[in-house]
Amino acid sequence: MDGQKAQLRQAFKQRRLTLHAACAPSLRAQAIQGLPGLLPPDRALGLYWPLSGEVDLRCLAKLPVLAGRIALPCIAGGRLTYRHWSPGDPTSPDETGIPAPTSAAANLEARQIGLLLAPALAFDQAGVRLGYGGGWFDRLRQTPPWDQVPALAVVPSGCLVEQLPADPWDVPFPGWLDEQGVHWRPELQPVEQP
Repeated sequence: MDGQKAQLRQAFKQRRLTLHAACAPSLRAQAIQGLPGLLPPDRALGLYWPLSGEVDLRCLAKLPVLAGRIALPCIAGGRLTYRHWSPGDPTSPDETGIPAPTSAAANLEARQIGLLLAPALAFDQAGVRLGYGGGWFDRLRQTPPWDQVPALAVVPSGCLVEQLPADPWDVPFPGWLDEQGVHWRPELQPVEQP
């Protein structure tokens, strides 16, 4: 399965890059419109530092309703943690080389995060997210109490597929954000009460 996933990663990395310029503005607009209402009061929104082809959602930090409520991931000590971040705060490369809030920032606990966003190369109907293969989000999201924090994959609609290969350690996401908005998997859709 590793070979199959490696081929899919290459194909979807290229597809996402091709779609990026056309879908990024709409996806950002949908994030600005839809995400603040999903975040409980006094809880942070877990973003990500964008890599090539990933939609940059750090603009959410400029929304008054989210001021001081943004967190970025940091890989330290072999695990994924989150730390508060605001535009202009110092960052330094974490263990994977991705900019992260400096080590002076305290790690946040799961109860301080109201929603996590994870970039995806592809996403399927069962909630399986194809990432870069590091497994950081899966390991975090299978660990209590992080397994109770809602999470959305961020993916262009052109990278949504019927089914992706899944490993036993893949932790399905309850939904995704694309250029049409926030979507929840049908079986997880809230039931309207009369």
